[in-house]
Amino acid sequence: MRIHFNGAARTVTGSQHLLEVNGSRLLLECGLFQGHRREFYERNRNFSFATRRVDAVILSHAHIDHSGNLPNLVKQSFSNPIYATPATVHLADIMLRDSGHIQEADVEFINKKRFRRGEPPAEPLYTMQDAAEVTQYFRPVSYDDPFEPVPGVIVRLVEAGHILGSAGVSLEVEEKGHKVNLWFSGDIGRHHAPLLREPVLPSGKVDYLMMECTYGDKPHEDFQVAYNELKNVIKRTVERGGKVIIPAFAVGRTQELVYFLNEMIAEGSIPSVPVYVDSPLAVHATEVFEQHPECFDKETHDFIRTHKHPALEFEQLTYTHSVEESKAINDRTGPLIIISASGMAETGRILHHLRNNIEDPRNVILIVSWQAPDTLGRRLAEREQKVRIFGEVFHRRAEVATIGGLSSHAGQTLLIDYAMSVKDQARQVFLVHGEERAAAALRERLGERGLKQTVYPDWRESVEI
Repeated sequence: MRIHFNGAARTVTGSQHLLEVNGSRLLLECGLFQGHRREFYERNRNFSFATRRVDAVILSHAHIDHSGNLPNLVKQSFSNPIYATPATVHLADIMLRDSGHIQEADVEFINKKRFRRGEPPAEPLYTMQDAAEVTQYFRPVSYDDPFEPVPGVIVRLVEAGHILGSAGVSLEVEEKGHKVNLWFSGDIGRHHAPLLREPVLPSGKVDYLMMECTYGDKPHEDFQVAYNELKNVIKRTVERGGKVIIPAFAVGRTQELVYFLNEMIAEGSIPSVPVYVDSPLAVHATEVFEQHPECFDKETHDFIRTHKHPALEFEQLTYTHSVEESKAINDRTGPLIIISASGMAETGRILHHLRNNIEDPRNVILIVSWQAPDTLGRRLAEREQKVRIFGEVFHRRAEVATIGGLSSHAGQTLLIDYAMSVKDQARQVFLVHGEERAAAALRERLGERGLKQTVYPDWRESVEI
């Protein structure tokens, strides 16, 4: 079996790992690379393998950096099954359509400026219709139910605890009379995270482990610490009459924030201010969450029972649907809270909220997730004084606050536990979905504990196992 690391190698976005086994090609993930606009189009349009020769795809979860390039895969002649859990299939369908819609809308906005400058029009990476074409290839598979995506490969999906429907992937491979067990982590969740069940660590025989290392250099603070930080940022912003602007991934992070704000208002620890979730995708995703209560953990069910209302609904909360509703939010004076996609502030309605509020010192831009290099979210997290939004320069006068402890990714401590669960049997551990600093720190910690067989593959590197 040969593994080709075609994405999320020495970086975090664009996850794609191609397995060649028994003459078949099995793709783990088909994520969208995020970065500079030119590189974004170049990397995402041009696959490093023949798309029509891919026999199946396995999707660990629905986040766009893991699923977002499926429309291009289908556009380029892929027409085989895409396996994922039922919740992931449901979420990925709406996320991909939303991604196509956002790209169309953003290009339309940009082309107005290009037209005035006499420049040729840009084209979206793919359209909403392109995204809709993917739906026919989804094949839902329940957790722990074995299936055979290509000959000689038996797969089980296990709970990853990262977002609704997220999974680790256990692959039992038989090739030329030899058996090999590969475990792919997908994105690993956290212990005691809101809403979701606990992540399952590798078990049974594991010869090779491919695992994410996004926070390999950083142990996370306890969720309660992050909860208190969030509460304090909101309180001080409300006291000065400001707005809390939160770029948040529409699936996972938005629902966690809504759940936390619900708790805070219910217990009286923050003022009862209006909360807006301004993202059509987040609205649809929340509906999916509410359709899968079997994925919730015990604490969430207890909260619902105690407060007599759903975990993701409360009186002060408004989910906006139309563009008109979104624009109307900017006519409101603070204090209020706006949660809007995208999480890295690269596309979508969050850009309009930022451009309308970034120069007011009463406001706060609250960064609650990892930000990829060369994104607006990263520039804000680094407190740059001038930023460009839709081609215009804005002077940032709003406060920027970052809360890392809310991440839905495992921190260094859990990543160590995850890898050490295969210490006495794995021949190699491949670290993916992490920047070099994170991978180096994790490799050092693992080496100190006797797990020295770690590898940090290059982009487009391939290995025989």
